[in-house]
Amino acid sequence: MFEQTFKNIDDILHKDAGCGSELDYVEQTSWILFLKYLDDLEKDRATAAELTGKSYSTIIDPDHQWTTWAMPKDSDGKLDHHNALTGDDLTDFVNNKLFPYLKKFKLSAVSADTIEYKIGEIFSELKNRIQSGYNLREVINRIDELRFRTYAEKHEMSHLYEDKIKNMGNAGRNGGEYYTPRPLITTIVKVVDPKIGDKIYDGAVGSAGFLCEAFDYLKSGKELSTQEWEILQKRTFYGKEKKSLAYIIGIMNMILHGVEAPNIIHTNTLAENLADIQEKDRYNVVLANPPFGGKERAEVQQNFPIKTGETASLFLQHFIKILKAGGKAGVVIKNTFLSNSDNATVAIRKTLLENCNLHTVLDLPGGTFTGAGVKTVVLFFEKGKPTRKVWFYQLNLDRNLGKTNPLNENDLSEFVELQKTFTDSENSWTLDIKDIDQITFDLSVKNPNKKDEVTLRPPQVILEEMKSLDEESSQILNSIKALI
Repeated sequence: MFEQTFKNIDDILHKDAGCGSELDYVEQTSWILFLKYLDDLEKDRATAAELTGKSYSTIIDPDHQWTTWAMPKDSDGKLDHHNALTGDDLTDFVNNKLFPYLKKFKLSAVSADTIEYKIGEIFSELKNRIQSGYNLREVINRIDELRFRTYAEKHEMSHLYEDKIKNMGNAGRNGGEYYTPRPLITTIVKVVDPKIGDKIYDGAVGSAGFLCEAFDYLKSGKELSTQEWEILQKRTFYGKEKKSLAYIIGIMNMILHGVEAPNIIHTNTLAENLADIQEKDRYNVVLANPPFGGKERAEVQQNFPIKTGETASLFLQHFIKILKAGGKAGVVIKNTFLSNSDNATVAIRKTLLENCNLHTVLDLPGGTFTGAGVKTVVLFFEKGKPTRKVWFYQLNLDRNLGKTNPLNENDLSEFVELQKTFTDSENSWTLDIKDIDQITFDLSVKNPNKKDEVTLRPPQVILEEMKSLDEESSQILNSIKALI
């Protein structure tokens, strides 16, 4: 039923002049979904308070509650058409009264880890794009059919929301950057193996897939104490996100997975000077897929000891610095990081190998990321000891990955099993750091178990890579023009 409701909502938004793509559908569905979730949360809290003989003060005042402006009901529990706003009256109320009221919560909230603060932040970051008040009325009616009261309902909703995020990868406007394939995230979390009590961080949080999966991992198959549950809710998951839409989606995704007030901040992580990071700012675990191919401005590069315009290389410096001693990381990065010979990349590789134990490199096939032709690797490392040996695993599949044939968890099962003991096999091998070039620190993926073969890449992959290189060249040229 939930799935059909989402489809109906997309059909309504498709007709609206203010919503032009899947990205808009997700954004607009998100804020209305959030307010319906909030209404159900308030009902649950009121019921719990009543059972213990306590009083409950609502977060939202009566004039702005869901049951007042969105879904006033008659004595039969059906929509009261006499009191329900629609058309211009509805859009006027939402744009001129509801959003300004909700924005104020950011200033009045006690602290940033409260649901009140998240309400204020979300409604400061977006606006209602649904132009027709009649379309908005239809969407509200559909969303009111959804329930967030039981674990099963929230679980189903979280899966459907993940599907919507995945579909954004096909929507253009860089929609794919919001979604890392869930089987890959699950595998990275398994290998890093976080524990309850760890502070887990993603500085390029996107749709919060890593934090959601880590939350599921830490609570699965366990009977958690009240204290452990509170630790997971308030003092475990932390993220930063630069883009407004991704920030909203990340918060909504975590809420649907069961984290009531996610510690996600809307900020540019790379604007933080590495020299300012103190011990209190550090984390036990880093899980991330930072954006690659981006170019950062000169003033942002000044925050880093190794200057480079490549976004992913700056993020990697940030992650190394922000890990606690003994902290663990699983980070997705372009495979060219292992071999590029420019001064910055060589210096970052040297820093990584000297300050961390880069124990595992997972080499992924092209097509792992739908819509992106670039090849990627996952770096698994622990901070505090230098690297002596690196275990490589090359994922070789007997099929080409793509939208209709994505990566699945079974594809990665051999990697997970062999990684436990760093076992060498046809697809895995161990590299002794003393055997690599001590000037370039080249870590190129070269499987010694495979004979040199000439592998012809599919034309689509070549075309996508050419397009990516053209875009990078254009960005560099624009940067040069701006300096002249």
